[in-house]
Amino acid sequence: THDLQFFYTRVKGLNFPEFTAVVLLDGEQIFYYDSDIREPIPRTEWVQKLKSDEQFYWDSVTERMWNQEKSFKANVGTAMQSFNQTKGGIHTWQRILGCELDDDGTSRGYIEYACDGEDFMSLDLKAVSWSAAKPQAVTTESKWESTGQEAKHCKDFLRVECVERLRKFESYSRVKKEKKKGPEVSVFHKHFSSPEVVCHATGFFPKALTITWQKDGEDVHEDVALRETLPNQDGSFQKRSILKVPAEELQKHTYTCVVQHSSLEKELVREVPKGGRSDKRSIGRSDGGSDGAPASYLVGTVMAVVVLLAAVAGIVFWRKKSDFNRLPVEEPVELSPVS
Repeated sequence: THDLQFFYTRVKGLNFPEFTAVVLLDGEQIFYYDSDIREPIPRTEWVQKLKSDEQFYWDSVTERMWNQEKSFKANVGTAMQSFNQTKGGIHTWQRILGCELDDDGTSRGYIEYACDGEDFMSLDLKAVSWSAAKPQAVTTESKWESTGQEAKHCKDFLRVECVERLRKFESYSRVKKEKKKGPEVSVFHKHFSSPEVVCHATGFFPKALTITWQKDGEDVHEDVALRETLPNQDGSFQKRSILKVPAEELQKHTYTCVVQHSSLEKELVREVPKGGRSDKRSIGRSDGGSDGAPASYLVGTVMAVVVLLAAVAGIVFWRKKSDFNRLPVEEPVELSPVS
């Protein structure tokens, strides 16, 4: 099973792109679009290759984003009237839609709207009609149902175009996924006098990677903070683990970072430098930042700060994982091969 998801967001009342779109294939971001840049930005190498190989097809992706921006703004404009949001204030509107395709050709799809982080409206694919999730959505539901065209258009998109694009993207990504790429690993102190030591792995593919710590050859589990895996712009990933250890302990014992990945024939071991600064020899191909921190680590830190600032600004992002009402759009879907 493979899935393609589109996340659309409209934010009013902030110095922020009014419309943004993030597209994911099997949970991995493949391109980004917003109303300021007005063109999709590839997030993986294989999407960049698709753009280079098939400019006409990529133009159709760009045109789709333009149309989605226009229709989403129009639909949200109607919905905002139900909440009396036309006079100002900070508000976030979101739409998620996606399709899944099984190996036997069976497909499922879903479309849902949210306002300020709460469910607002969803599409019932069986009835080809909208379903209001709260009282304020009833008026919008009636307006959208008055012609019946919006629901039908959305179902047709899920049944045909979404599935075709899913197959197209998956065929390009499959070549990339067959290639494994080993990690670059560095170990460094966060600051000169900091008791925290960072083990940072970057540039690896596929995503699964394990980082552990050892003290004189024995596993260490206490005072360890493992961060989530983050994507790099080239389609690879990065991950870090932080160990808190006093300076006197580093002088008495040998601490090592152990990295395991499917691209490696054996685990990769990096020794923690005993001095207050990083061991430059352990940084590999990464370009060093302050205190020996690799540039990719610093980029990840900056992105985390950006996300935090967005949260402080009061943007409520609607996040749901697996409870979308996925319903068959055709059973099975028969499509000609995508060129």
